[in-house]
Amino acid sequence: MTIPQWAQRHHRSILFALAAFAAAGIFAGMSMPISLFPRMNFPRVFVNIEAGDCPVERMAVEITQPVEEAVRSVPGVRNVRSNTSRGSANVSVNFDWNVDMLSAMLQVESAINQTRGSLPTGINFLVRRMDPTVFPVLGYSLISDTRSLVELRDIALFRIRPVLSTVTGVARVGVLGGAVEEYQIVVNPRKLNSFGLTIDDVVKAVSGSNVIKAVGRIEENYKLYLVLSDTQFGDISQIERTILRSNINGVVYLEDVATVSQGTMPQWTRVNADGHEAVLFQVYQQPGGNTVHITDECRVKLKELKKIIPPDVSVSNWYNQSDLILASERSVRDAFGIGIGLAVLVLLIFLRNLKLTLIAVITVPMSLAATVQILAWLGMSLNIMTLGGMAAAVGLIIDDIIVMIEHIIRRLRGSSGHYAERIHEAAAEFTLPLAGSSASTIIIFAPLAFLNSVTGAFFKALSLTMAMCLAVSFLIAWLAVPLFGRHLLKQKDTEQAEGGHMTTAAHNLYDALMRIILRNPLIIPLVIMPFLTLGYFAYQHTGSGFLPSMDEGGFILDYRTKSGTSLSETDRLLQQVEEILQTTPEVQTYSRRTGLSLGGFITEANEGDFFIRLIPMPRRGLDDVMDEIRDHVVHEVPGIEIEMAKLMEDIIGDLTAVPQPIEIKLFSDNGLLLQRLARKTARKIKDIPGVVDVRDGIVLAGDAIEIHVDRVKAALEGMTPGEVTQTLENSLRGNVATNIQSGPKMVGLRAWIPHEDRFSTEDVRNLRLRSLDGHIFPLKRIANIEPVAGQSQIARDNLKRMIAVTGRISGRDMGSTVHDVIRALDQPGFLPKDVYYTIGGLYEQQQDAFRDLVTVFVAAVLLIFVLLLFLFESFQAAIAMMLTTLLALVAVFIGLWITHTDLTITAMMGMTMIVGIVTEVTIFFYSEYRNLPRGGITPAQRLILAGKNRMRPIAMTTLAAIFALAPLAWGIGEGADMLQPLAIAIISGLVVQMPLALIVLPVFLMVLSRIKDKDNL
Repeated sequence: MTIPQWAQRHHRSILFALAAFAAAGIFAGMSMPISLFPRMNFPRVFVNIEAGDCPVERMAVEITQPVEEAVRSVPGVRNVRSNTSRGSANVSVNFDWNVDMLSAMLQVESAINQTRGSLPTGINFLVRRMDPTVFPVLGYSLISDTRSLVELRDIALFRIRPVLSTVTGVARVGVLGGAVEEYQIVVNPRKLNSFGLTIDDVVKAVSGSNVIKAVGRIEENYKLYLVLSDTQFGDISQIERTILRSNINGVVYLEDVATVSQGTMPQWTRVNADGHEAVLFQVYQQPGGNTVHITDECRVKLKELKKIIPPDVSVSNWYNQSDLILASERSVRDAFGIGIGLAVLVLLIFLRNLKLTLIAVITVPMSLAATVQILAWLGMSLNIMTLGGMAAAVGLIIDDIIVMIEHIIRRLRGSSGHYAERIHEAAAEFTLPLAGSSASTIIIFAPLAFLNSVTGAFFKALSLTMAMCLAVSFLIAWLAVPLFGRHLLKQKDTEQAEGGHMTTAAHNLYDALMRIILRNPLIIPLVIMPFLTLGYFAYQHTGSGFLPSMDEGGFILDYRTKSGTSLSETDRLLQQVEEILQTTPEVQTYSRRTGLSLGGFITEANEGDFFIRLIPMPRRGLDDVMDEIRDHVVHEVPGIEIEMAKLMEDIIGDLTAVPQPIEIKLFSDNGLLLQRLARKTARKIKDIPGVVDVRDGIVLAGDAIEIHVDRVKAALEGMTPGEVTQTLENSLRGNVATNIQSGPKMVGLRAWIPHEDRFSTEDVRNLRLRSLDGHIFPLKRIANIEPVAGQSQIARDNLKRMIAVTGRISGRDMGSTVHDVIRALDQPGFLPKDVYYTIGGLYEQQQDAFRDLVTVFVAAVLLIFVLLLFLFESFQAAIAMMLTTLLALVAVFIGLWITHTDLTITAMMGMTMIVGIVTEVTIFFYSEYRNLPRGGITPAQRLILAGKNRMRPIAMTTLAAIFALAPLAWGIGEGADMLQPLAIAIISGLVVQMPLALIVLPVFLMVLSRIKDKDNL
């Protein structure tokens, strides 16, 4: 019993099983995780090193280099990159993409721990694995005109954070900004000295007076009691009555020498939102979390929290990643609906039969729903790639269904017998061509499984989704379409679906044209040569990029003022930037971090970022808004460097270590020479059209005031350098002597000198010290105090010293811009012979991706060629079909050029897919040609007859696929731009698919037939 016969016997159970499977897919889609990106693990581990205020040069040699060498020995490490500044360093460790990153992170930690014995003491390490979850998915601000920043921070920490942390999928809730409450003891140095006391005495007394400690246990009256010594401070008056000294001369209380007040911890960061000082709280999701579900649940929780949040506190949303996800989902959903509707309209026009059209209307959603169920089994999420893959596959699904319907109708018209048996005989007859054509498209996705880099991380999900769609559509076209036809179709439907006068006219025109061309096959090269020339011209003039530019509804503005600029001055300059944002009509809201980054990491006080959210569509494009804001800031706010990035571009860049498209890495052992060349290079590329936001890579730490204690002079005064340093720290930074519990939090108690005594360098020079024998003297008597300019950060790549000059691109494609940069750098004499450069950044990622995709393309072509040989056992047929298919690639470049679309990795995916799509049509044509009777007609006549027979189904599948992809090619809506180049590339190939299959392929077959003198082509 054949499978079609078995299917005919069990038609009810098969249709029910397929319907149940599709229904399960619908329910699975409702519960699947929804996220922006596919789940991916970037092969990067980030190591942050904190070492106090260690000088740059010493830290690079004593700390950073040993750590680099240690992690370089971890298996699978591909690249080690470091940046060392005063007192801190970060080391970026990149691994191969097939490495288990959880194990890699543990091995990095182990390698660092093994070096600790040879490193100075007091060094702190933070090792973390980089993935998209290190960035927030949701951000809110707390603003109040009446509440203090302490109160706002407490609301975020102790009311909001515990509630949001209970939401399923939330990893943590980070709180930025605000002020930390603190009790402050401001001593009067003169009174302190008059009593013969020091700040150390104050710290010890306060610390010893605020104690709660379990001191033992006592059994009494059949009970076990815990004995506590509790002398905690309850309020400021108790702190003031702390006894500093008691003797026969009396008692000295803290209030006698100091004032105690409530204050805030010294802050070297600043956070605001929409021009107001604010507290930000950011929600981070767990790997595999459902972003949309997290957002909805957090929104519900915040509504409930309004009951306990004071009414004078405003809670505003400044970032919501689910907005882009839902916008992308809506765009793809609209593409589904519009594409299917247009494709169905094509079927209705060609078939002129509602029942036949109804079969397609039923089976296409069934295929998509079944695909969702398979994706759910595989543990995948609904994201921009899986949804886009299904949208792009709609045309191919309809393709399978159309050719099966058309073949069944044609066979029903030309045979007699039982109706159901004839349907299944037609399905059985068409099994091999349908399987071969589906395999030709599915097989191109096999090499994609071996893709690495960012390309593989993104497009494995898309390719797997499309492969599943096509596999399911084959099964439904093979099994379900004949069964639906058995139940729905009647003999009159086959007569109604027969072509009319237009079909007859098209056949006659095709017959006459092909007779001329087959008699004069040189006509084809004469037509193809201008086509190839135009394609080469288009290739030369088509720009290239990495990922498509997307309008995500917001962007990030990174900024940096001159090294060493104070927090107050930086804030003043940023207020001018905020005025520009507030006067830009497209800006809906923004948040600003100074001394912090979007991910919550601490930076220098002179740098930080804005996150700027735009109003919903319709509005000006994101690129136009960014360019306008950039121009205003550059011309109206001198003294500040800015760098703008789209959100996804910035996230991917941060995950891969370099977010800028252009990165010129200059290598030399001479640090001063590198700095000079970096400035020269930055000036050079700044003049290249399209290059913006240029940075020379020279990062200076802020200026410092160094105090050099003379050991001899200090000894003569009765003090050691260590005692001097401790006194200076107590006076200038303050000493948190103890912590006092206040409800759910601990409040520090800091002791230091008045602000007016530590305001300037001169104040530091005159700082009064007290020796052990009680005499008092100024610091300048035993120490030299001198300002020191900031030291330059030291960067290294694979243990080689370098400086990276970076830039971004506006208004041009990446490929041509970087080529201009390379041309400028390669000018004779521009760089000395002992200095060399490499290009990194996103351009390097693009080149890696292109190399991978070219390899995939070649592998796909070879696999398809092998498949054609397997199907037809003819080298001549395989060569003819392969040549026909490759000509479609010329049309892809022409289409990209006409639509001004860059050749990105998305477009290259479409280029690879068009190979399988066109091959599918050539298989149908050649199968028809082989199945025609050989008696009584020549090979040329059989080729023409095969073209007539396949003309209508090829026209239907081509037009249906074009119209199904058209909504994606239009790129309507936020997030739709990601798949637009893929759709344009496929449509461009589909435009020439019909003439290639019906005109060029027969000529290739005829020519090869004459060369080999065989009739079995």
